[in-house]
Amino acid sequence: MREEEVHYDIAVIGGGLAGTCAAIAAARLGRRVALVNNRPVLGGNASSEIRVWVCGATAHGVHRWARETGIMGELYTENQYRNPEGNPYYWDQVVLDAVRAEPNIDLYLNTDVREVDATGPDDARALHSCTGWMMGSERRITFHAEQFLDCTGDGLLGHLAGAEYRIGREARAEFDEPWAPEEQDEALLGSTILFHTKDLGRPVKFVAPDSARDLTTTPILRNRVLRTGDNGCDYWWIEWGGEIDTVHDNERIRDELQSVIMGIWDHIKNSGEFPDAENLTLEWVGSLPGKREYRRFLGDYVLTQQDILEQRQFEDRIAFGGWSVDLHPVQGMYADEPGARQRYADGIFHIPLRSLYSANVTNLFFAGRNISATHIAFGATRVMATCATLGEAAGTAAALCVAEDLTPRELATKRPELVRRTLLRQDASVIGLTDDDPGNLARAARVSASSHLGRLAAEPAGAAPGEPYPLSRDLALLLPVDPALDTVELLVHGAPEEPVELAVELWSTGRPENAVPVDRLLATTVTVPAGGPHWVTARLDHRPDTPENVVLIVRSCPGAALVLVPERTEGVLALRSRVEGDAAVDHDIPEEEGQLVLEWQARGLRRQAFAFRATPETGAFLPERAVGGYQRPYGGPQKWSSAPLADPDRAEQWLRLDWDGEQRIAEVRVVFDDDVDEYLNNLHRHRTPFEVMPELVRDYRIESREPDGGWRTLLTVTDNRRRHRVHALTGEDGGPVRTDALRLVVDATHGARHAQVTAFKAYGA
Repeated sequence: MREEEVHYDIAVIGGGLAGTCAAIAAARLGRRVALVNNRPVLGGNASSEIRVWVCGATAHGVHRWARETGIMGELYTENQYRNPEGNPYYWDQVVLDAVRAEPNIDLYLNTDVREVDATGPDDARALHSCTGWMMGSERRITFHAEQFLDCTGDGLLGHLAGAEYRIGREARAEFDEPWAPEEQDEALLGSTILFHTKDLGRPVKFVAPDSARDLTTTPILRNRVLRTGDNGCDYWWIEWGGEIDTVHDNERIRDELQSVIMGIWDHIKNSGEFPDAENLTLEWVGSLPGKREYRRFLGDYVLTQQDILEQRQFEDRIAFGGWSVDLHPVQGMYADEPGARQRYADGIFHIPLRSLYSANVTNLFFAGRNISATHIAFGATRVMATCATLGEAAGTAAALCVAEDLTPRELATKRPELVRRTLLRQDASVIGLTDDDPGNLARAARVSASSHLGRLAAEPAGAAPGEPYPLSRDLALLLPVDPALDTVELLVHGAPEEPVELAVELWSTGRPENAVPVDRLLATTVTVPAGGPHWVTARLDHRPDTPENVVLIVRSCPGAALVLVPERTEGVLALRSRVEGDAAVDHDIPEEEGQLVLEWQARGLRRQAFAFRATPETGAFLPERAVGGYQRPYGGPQKWSSAPLADPDRAEQWLRLDWDGEQRIAEVRVVFDDDVDEYLNNLHRHRTPFEVMPELVRDYRIESREPDGGWRTLLTVTDNRRRHRVHALTGEDGGPVRTDALRLVVDATHGARHAQVTAFKAYGA
């Protein structure tokens, strides 16, 4: 046995996606980081050991333009390229490679932290070190650090350090949460084990083990749905343990879950009800319960149900989510009621930094399912892509605390702009924050481009002629308005015999981050002649004070049809109202009425638009949108987009920064568009056809202007597949580049008909 002591700036305990992203974020900011995980693989519930889908703000495609960026975005898109089949073992390697790419991270796998050294009064504890046992190596390692992050999920590190926390559900009166129980209790969401099946192409028998649960003695057969084609997280409802202790009773919970899986498989194979299961065998059954809930720490702010559903914007917001408030019956799979109750906000919700550090341990951050939130709010923040963005935020904040010699509370209350600017510089998952970083020299530059997209339209063409889409339900287009929307022409098939009156309405989205109709602005009618299709004009004369998105609704009209063009239109979404018979988000969860994001669906219409032409020309894609802006859709597309390209392989478009005098530029950062409306999942619950998003710039150059007016190529990139690129610039003298102009030249895209840049930034020495 070996005793060791190691010293770091930051110790991250827990190697799920929250801990992984926290460690990467801190390491990229120059901090020395220990990443300590008690399992042999990274990823936590997302790893090949447990195999839970990585879900987040897109909520299986419910929310628009909501996919995470930053480190979680990198993991999503890299997995999409490497692992189009959704192999869980390949996903493990994507996560591991991301950590190993950072020289400032030392990774300690199979290391279980179970001791801490912490001192101080109960209201001002300080954590000095923690000690873990590396299984299989007989190494007892003590980790000393200035800042600690508890990303363990169960919150063991914070518990041992004396951090305040809660287990269970708060009483309704405490935070006035409508979904909370009348009285406080210790009920939890249960744990889950999953399984995968395989078709061997020949009959395979199954002899049930003695431990297999007889499903006929349980409520499962009458309350849950079994299907032979389901695998993995399709069986999310195999859940139990909410009425007991999900940590101390973990072994009992595992045995119960595995017995039910064997009972499910026995029923599928041997009941005679599933003849298509004859050739199926069990390929994999999990051995570790995937936990949903245990300790939730108390920070300076406790996130609540109202914060989620009312989409409250915090001054110190550092991440966003979009998953529903998703709560399960405490009896889990044995409950008579549905396996989940869900409620979505009208768009994404925000999470404050004050929910990511301990109220009473002065150097403890946390990220993941253990953040400072009520049980109800936790129902929305607990999914792993959201946990990952919290990890990036907490790791970033911890690095800033070390660099600036601040406590987490001092950083949040006295220097919140440091966190905000750093997260934006990293292209992290934040919404509604503009880049006000004084270090970004591009903000003082004049911005110009070779061209920009000015005409807002989706028109049938030879390669995309479009097809009639019946107005048997209300249909809609979400459109950017910058600066005005005077008219919209629609291509409409009229009724066969006589003209019809088409009702057209214009609605606001309520909030810039939303993409649903909230408040009606005006209504008009247009006459559609019989037959067609015909272009008909709706006069709107809408001129808002600031740029915004609006929803143009075309009310149902029997016999008439719009034309659906099978081509993506920049900044535009097609929507349809929900009617009886439409598929639910999850086929096993009943959906409550009055949820706008469910009543207006984008699923099935993405990368398509109803044929339209808008006037006047739009300013939504001007080159200035790529400097000092929001870096993702927010009341508009928020990017520069070129005029249409004749050939995506020969784009020959540029975006340029000009200054009045010479600048000394040491670094350039570019954020390209990779269509954050495209829903991705690590194990491909939903299959996306693109290994690389077509909108992404493939080949590009960075150039500086010489004193004689010519352009010098500083760097050339080919086959890019990253949204966020960071380039150090070196002049001929070995120092920063000295120039009064920079140019980003786009040579090719991955197939999109426009060159697009979300942000172009320059930083001095």
